Amino acid sequence: MSPALARQDMSADLLDLARGAIVASDAILADATSAVRALVTEGGRISPAALEREQRATHGLAWLATYAESVRQLTSYAERLSAQGKFGEIEELIVRIGLGEYLAQVLGGIPMSQGETVRPADLGLAPADIARRFAGAVDTLIATGNTTANRARLAVLVQERESSGHFGEPAIDETLEAIRDEMRKFALAEVIPFAHEWHLNNQYIPLDVIAKLSELGVFGLTLPESFGGMGLGKESMCVVSEELSRGYIGVGSLGTRSEIACELILAGGTDAQKDKWLPLIASGEVLPTAVFTEPNTGSDLASLKTRAVREGDVYKVSGNKTWITHPVRADVMTLLARTNPDEPGYKGLSMFIAEKPRGTDEDPFPAPGMTGGEIEVLGYRGMKEYEIGFDGFEVKAENLLGEVEGQGFKQLMQTFEAARIQTAARAVGVGQAAMDLGLRYAQERIQFGKPLISFPRVADKIAMMAVEVMIARQMTYYAARQKDHDRRCDLEAGMAKLLGARVAWAAADNALQIHGGNGFALEYPVSRVLCDARILNIFEGAAEIQAQVIARRLLDGGN
Repeated sequence: MSPALARQDMSADLLDLARGAIVASDAILADATSAVRALVTEGGRISPAALEREQRATHGLAWLATYAESVRQLTSYAERLSAQGKFGEIEELIVRIGLGEYLAQVLGGIPMSQGETVRPADLGLAPADIARRFAGAVDTLIATGNTTANRARLAVLVQERESSGHFGEPAIDETLEAIRDEMRKFALAEVIPFAHEWHLNNQYIPLDVIAKLSELGVFGLTLPESFGGMGLGKESMCVVSEELSRGYIGVGSLGTRSEIACELILAGGTDAQKDKWLPLIASGEVLPTAVFTEPNTGSDLASLKTRAVREGDVYKVSGNKTWITHPVRADVMTLLARTNPDEPGYKGLSMFIAEKPRGTDEDPFPAPGMTGGEIEVLGYRGMKEYEIGFDGFEVKAENLLGEVEGQGFKQLMQTFEAARIQTAARAVGVGQAAMDLGLRYAQERIQFGKPLISFPRVADKIAMMAVEVMIARQMTYYAARQKDHDRRCDLEAGMAKLLGARVAWAAADNALQIHGGNGFALEYPVSRVLCDARILNIFEGAAEIQAQVIARRLLDGGN
């Protein structure tokens, strides 16, 4: 038999096993969902108190569901590439290792964080339940997937692909491939040579870089052409965010504020607001920032206290906000404030398109009623974080989003799917950046007479980075495609963000470990990537909040 036919047979066998794994993992998820639902149901209804009491089980269920979806998306990835004749050896190894490892973790324990592992017993599943579901295809994948030989071979193939910068087909169309290549070239020329200096000096990303991003259409990527955008889908946003974040997360995140602002205005703005603001944001002429979080609220947006009181043709805003990214250079703020103090929780919140002048480091907020101070941060630099105080800051009444009070929280919720998908894409980019740095150092650093990559545990780290980054990528692209088809995808977006953040942190940590003591030196870029990776598990919904949201959807029957 020819090598080509032998590979076809191997691929067909793998696809059969992968499809069997979907059936098995779905069945285990259904069993676990029923068991956990019984734990948190009181009087025939899901009890918030029980949900909190049983967080290990409920959050573990979210992770199990994320793994089940990972199995499904790896299988879909293999099927699509096989149909296109692009399912080569490196892609097959990524799928084999990924399926074998994630299924083994379902059996033995899924890491929710470095010190928290959810095991079947935590989800009300007995070993016999798992054994029954895993007999056959899953047992075979676990036994033959993440093996020493497979990891070693994958590490060799990764090294052979190092010069291309691509480690496995991403399974995207030709248009997206062209966009990816363009963004990669931009990052290599305009970002990577300078990113570490920006980070070490806590410098702003230069305005000429922002201007070039604007020329490339980054700020209006997914906006309709009628508003000056490019009219592309969210999957294109993922490709752009990933490649720019691979260069430097600060650059990859510049489009996030535009994405959030455009989503808010598109979904909740009046026609006049759309016509005025969307073309300005798309062109990059107006830079927006998001002003939601308060010092003592974090994820608890229902407790926001910043007030907006109408006086004639303006609202006067008073209160404090924190963790505001890129506010000094911003021309407009999407500002969430309480317009009705008598309405409890979310009901009294409203969203504003609040104009402001650009500031400088010497005079960051040259606007009456607005002051602020920089928050010094470990990573995620290039735009700078601020606390902001408002004391009678004026916003035109016509800039109340939708010109209806009390809709702010609902309007914000409409942006969360896209924001979390974009954050997952940034995580994929950071994870890939970590792999790039770890691979290069492992090839160049000589120890005991040979390069570090020659040692199995170093090669294993590189191989697993390639596998997990690809899994996170496929989860993210899948969520984006759901969004592009106007399907509800808060579950898929949440899973992509949950997994992507963990993958990015693991890749950065392992890349630093490969560098040894040098990784701990500020002069090495991997130290920056480690700091940048850490924030991904916190913003756009901390991992715990994300798991809570996913679990609630599962336990409510997907409603």
